[in-house]
Amino acid sequence: AAEETVTSSFASFIHEVRPEHLSKTVCHRSKRMILDSIGVGLVGSTTPVFDIALQYCQLYSSVAVSSVYGRPGIKLSPTLAAFTNGVATHSMDFDDTWHPATHPSGAVLPALLAASQMLPPSNKPNGMEFLLAFNVGLEVQGRLMHFSTEAHNIPKR
Repeated sequence: AAEETVTSSFASFIHEVRPEHLSKTVCHRSKRMILDSIGVGLVGSTTPVFDIALQYCQLYSSVAVSSVYGRPGIKLSPTLAAFTNGVATHSMDFDDTWHPATHPSGAVLPALLAASQMLPPSNKPNGMEFLLAFNVGLEVQGRLMHFSTEAHNIPKR
């Protein structure tokens, strides 16, 4: 039998998780986290650091299909939109946290939104698929933090 690795454990989890694994409580809390994160990102889109990130990303963006918080009509490549929206969310530092210290939604949601926008209309995720992907992202982030010795030392610094 092949030895299980951290990577294979993550891959198995991601492959096997299904929408029915999400409880009503998880779905409710996830929706609140998403709304909170978008709200914080919209406020963050009014900050100077966001303006700097956006100006930089507009210089290098290609395949502009993904929206940017607070800027109707501006689109960037999925990677740069995720980065820019992540900067917006983190610039206010009011988004959700957990221990060890991290801001899970601010990292996961911008990437998920940008990736969703690059999909053709026939393959866009429905609401439950989006919630599932969001929660998988949070879980993977939590598992990565669990394995990080540096993350456990953050409160001591």
